[in-house]
Amino acid sequence: MSDRLALELEPADTLRLANLCGEFDGHLKQIESRLGVEIFCRGNLFTIQGGERPTRAARRLLIDLYTLSENEVLTPDVVNLHLQESGIAELAEADAEAAFRDEVTVKTRRGIIRGRGPNQKDYLRNIVSHAINFGVGPAGTGKTYLAVACAVAALQEDRVQRIVLVRPAVEAGERLGFLPGDMAQKVDPYLRPLYDALYEMLGFERVTTLIERNVIEVAPLAFMRGRTLNDAYVICDEAQNTTREQMKMFLTRIGFGSTAVVTGDITQIDLPRKESSGLRHALKILEDVKGVSISRFSPRDVVRHPMVQHIVEAYEREEDRSGGD
Repeated sequence: MSDRLALELEPADTLRLANLCGEFDGHLKQIESRLGVEIFCRGNLFTIQGGERPTRAARRLLIDLYTLSENEVLTPDVVNLHLQESGIAELAEADAEAAFRDEVTVKTRRGIIRGRGPNQKDYLRNIVSHAINFGVGPAGTGKTYLAVACAVAALQEDRVQRIVLVRPAVEAGERLGFLPGDMAQKVDPYLRPLYDALYEMLGFERVTTLIERNVIEVAPLAFMRGRTLNDAYVICDEAQNTTREQMKMFLTRIGFGSTAVVTGDITQIDLPRKESSGLRHALKILEDVKGVSISRFSPRDVVRHPMVQHIVEAYEREEDRSGGD
């Protein structure tokens, strides 16, 4: 049994309506395909037909996108990002308002950054309320980007004195020593996603200056041994490639006034087969430890091109069939 909802968008602005619908109604077709609904349009009058929850989700999505259309040119990528949040639209009105009130936003040079979808929003809430945080899931779900955004905001608001970026250099192995440059330059290729996010939020020159002043520090994970990090924001990226010993060493470096975020994807472990992943082990033993949060992302949270989500899901189905690690 299908539902039918009517929607009138105000004001009836021809340019905004064209922006909303997209070229040859491409945006509407994109919403129809993803939510499994049919959308009929005459001017600013829309009719949505489909299952009860998808039609409600489509209605709220059209309202949100029409509001956005006043100041922003909508593209398929923008529509796709908002589709990730369609689960929010299925909430009752009161629940939706409560979720909005509790939403955590991050202010950076780039502007205000919000979580997209329930899992990203929970991730941000966890980061601001826990000392140690794990973000686990496939590529493209915003784990690293949001962690960097929180670190930048904390630095700008003087809540921490420095940002420390670490990553296990598993891919490099013994070749790390033969790469040109100092230690930061040697590790640079493996920390590129972190750098890209920093450049976007602070600008290239500002990041370069902060690195020179050691306010932003880049280090391979092995160099963390014996240190204690106070008043710092520490991000360990690609943590699925840590060993148990490395993960324990990293987590015990955290000092007073510090926040740690550990990100990784346990389906992409590059360790030798005889080594077990420190991230996988930590998730198992720390789940009930007070002060530790674990945020798990799924392919539905991917905020890159829609094909990335389909690819991740295809690999997961194959691993389930083959009983892979």
